Amino acid sequence: MALKPPLSELPIKTADVGFYRGFSVNVTVISKIIISVLVVWAIVWPEWAGEVLGAWNSVILANFATWYIFVVAFFIIVCLGLALWPAAGRLNLGQPGEKPEFSNFSWFSMMFGAGIGVGMLTWAVAEPIAHFKNNPAVIQGVTTALDANNVREAYVWSFLHWGLGAWACYAVAGLSLAFFSYRRGLPLTIRSALTPLFGKSLSGPLGNLIDIVAVVATILGVAQTLGFGVEQFVAGLTRIGIGGLALEDGTATTMGIIVALLIIMGASTLSALSGVGKGIKWLSNINMTLSIVLLGFFMIFGATWFGATAFFVGIWDYLIALPGLSFNVYVSDGVEGSEAFSLAQWQGWWPVFYWAWWIAFAPFVGLFLARISRGRTIREFVLGAMIVPSLMCFVWFAWAGGTAVDLELNGTAGGLILDAANGDKIFAMTEFMLSPISQALSWAMAVMIVVLLMTFLVTSADSAVLIVNTINAAGDEGPKARPHILFWGAALGLVVAGLLISGGTGAIQTAMVIGALPFSVVMVLMCFALIKAIYNDGRREAAGMPTTSSEMEGVATPAE
Repeated sequence: MALKPPLSELPIKTADVGFYRGFSVNVTVISKIIISVLVVWAIVWPEWAGEVLGAWNSVILANFATWYIFVVAFFIIVCLGLALWPAAGRLNLGQPGEKPEFSNFSWFSMMFGAGIGVGMLTWAVAEPIAHFKNNPAVIQGVTTALDANNVREAYVWSFLHWGLGAWACYAVAGLSLAFFSYRRGLPLTIRSALTPLFGKSLSGPLGNLIDIVAVVATILGVAQTLGFGVEQFVAGLTRIGIGGLALEDGTATTMGIIVALLIIMGASTLSALSGVGKGIKWLSNINMTLSIVLLGFFMIFGATWFGATAFFVGIWDYLIALPGLSFNVYVSDGVEGSEAFSLAQWQGWWPVFYWAWWIAFAPFVGLFLARISRGRTIREFVLGAMIVPSLMCFVWFAWAGGTAVDLELNGTAGGLILDAANGDKIFAMTEFMLSPISQALSWAMAVMIVVLLMTFLVTSADSAVLIVNTINAAGDEGPKARPHILFWGAALGLVVAGLLISGGTGAIQTAMVIGALPFSVVMVLMCFALIKAIYNDGRREAAGMPTTSSEMEGVATPAE
């Protein structure tokens, strides 16, 4: 079959006039209906919603755990393979000679802030402590809970969940979108990444379906992040003296959820109205600066040596264990309380949940990464979007989490950090460290963490609103109609509120795992499409044919 020029045009029907002018009516309206039905269901019938979501969660964990484990391993292999493949690694995610729009500092700041930054404030302390208490090695009797011999196992699992696997999910989506949008000139929307497989048929219902799946997955994935963040935000407000927002056990009250969401979504909507280049960039630089200050506190005044050991030894253990853990699936024997049952249950609570979370987050972070990475090479993108953020996560886990583990291991904290709610652990730890020195200093640290948390949450929420509108507007990155920004800001807040009220973060988790499933199939197809496109571009270059939109001006492009 003769080699043809690549597809460089993908017309997507958008409204010319009216409320939806510039938007794909099918994608936008159907996405709004799905999210609205979910919100009404969760708020009006919370008990029914909680029961149904719980049942679905059990079915998915029983039948799709293997899929989630294997598919993320596949994403890691694809990303690293593309970076190492000479023909792929040198390609510019833009036109020939194009330079990046953002400096490296702003690029890393926006990437980290939108991708995982907010999770560090909850899980950098909470997760090492959780695995220090229980993990597969403890279940199998290899190590002992809360003992020194379990520290290395705790870090292997912490690094696994927040390392290369997480960022490979984002990189797959980001690479595909940047490649086809900025090299080929196709719309910056999810369907464009599948053009080598489906061609111009993506202009119609098939493409609409793919974009709808991406919008729903994005809302649910970001809702998961905001759900954890809201609970931690309420814990922080309680720590700085604002009462009535949480129960005695630290659980946020309905009033606390509403107050936190009004603050966060109000600020994020205002930021979204200002666009990526202003509000989001400004907030990202602020939260990166505050993150460095907070991390510096843990590195200097926390468990300095313990953290350094956890960092270097943890990376070594993680890289050694990564090939095995990437393909390891625990199979339940159906006997509650047995070792096999406990291992499968633990894997569902942790790795499977995380892989679904990162996949659901991928259309949002991937499209955002593509938007801020134009002009970088594929190799530069993979190194920047996978390895650097992973190392940043490891630093947080080593020194913030290491300080918590060390305080509990040597008995100094006496269970104070262990017994605190996940969102409250970082506040409990900093208060324990600073209160003996100065109550005012302890309070000031809590205020700084609350401000940092808010900037992370606002960055994630406003980025999500802009990304959803970009997908709905057929890839148009320009200014969006204010009513649509306001709708999605409100919808995102209501999804979080509704699911938290109906079943807490567990309900959000289940909805997100469900939403991630169809998009995981889309992501697998994106990998094959990208590999096919790069391979064919190599053949085109050898034949003297154009491969980028600037080179293809005036050239007929019938198919990929």
